[in-house]
Amino acid sequence: MTLGPVMLDLSGLELTVAEKELLRRPLAGGVILFARNFESTRQLAALTGEIRALREPELLIAVDHEGGRVQRFQEGFTRIPPMRTLGEGWEKDPSRARAIAEATGYVIAAELRSHGVDFSFAPVLDVDFGSSSVIGDRAFSDEPEVIAALAGAFVAGLTAGGAASVGKHFPGHGYVKADSHVAVPVDERGLGEIEAADLLPYRELIKQGLCGIMPAHVIYPEVDKRPAGFSPVWLKEVLRGRLGFGGMIFSDDLSMEGASVAGGVVQRAEAALAAGCDMVLVCNAPQAVAEVLDGLKAGPLDRVRAERMRGRGASNPLGSDKRYASAVAAIQDVSV
Repeated sequence: MTLGPVMLDLSGLELTVAEKELLRRPLAGGVILFARNFESTRQLAALTGEIRALREPELLIAVDHEGGRVQRFQEGFTRIPPMRTLGEGWEKDPSRARAIAEATGYVIAAELRSHGVDFSFAPVLDVDFGSSSVIGDRAFSDEPEVIAALAGAFVAGLTAGGAASVGKHFPGHGYVKADSHVAVPVDERGLGEIEAADLLPYRELIKQGLCGIMPAHVIYPEVDKRPAGFSPVWLKEVLRGRLGFGGMIFSDDLSMEGASVAGGVVQRAEAALAAGCDMVLVCNAPQAVAEVLDGLKAGPLDRVRAERMRGRGASNPLGSDKRYASAVAAIQDVSV
């Protein structure tokens, strides 16, 4: 059996009978967890174990766990500061900021892996142009070179902790004011301007082995009239061709307003896959999940890319991991 190209969400703290049936469908390939799926570390480990037992190969399990205001699991997990904090630290002491970025990636990976989660959709590689409230302090910096340096260290930490990395939101969500969750943002800049700033962190991290990338539901009309996540120009020509990216491309949530220009949810999934996405996310819309699994015609997930996203190494108890303990201390020192 192979994994399919659809990642879906769950309603609560344990799997329902209906969800088990959906997750066994051939087109299902992964689960994204939210705060509503978390009550305690014990409950989370039980839930991920239940998901893994459903099929072989096991479904991929992901979460948005960046730190700051985007950290789904709280009680029993280290509180991760917003990435902006690391960017501010860079201005005072670059080498210390880089070390803390690596420690942050390691802690996120170690904690997720010890509870059966494969990876987080992180790091955010958007440049903070001071205009996007939905990005804001989720961005490391307003300087692409600083983002590349800190995100590179963060990814190294994730890798050392056994978790894959996903850079987002390609090619960049930091310039537009509109929030793609509730609107269809339009970025009027040309490709040259975007390449010089927003694409620099992607260029650097792809060289360092970035595993996954999530495109933005943003339209860049000077390049293509379609949002980046539905654009073969952005995904096949620029990301695969020009930047040489060989990892997994995940659509952003197809239920977001920024995806509405592509039609109904099945049409959105078809358009994203045709444009070059490997896996599509359908979240917070149970009826839409069933529609996609019923109506989408698609092949299996690329096995090699999927395996790169899978968490590595059954984590040792966190209490016996000396690197983990020192990394937590470094983060808490910054957070105070």
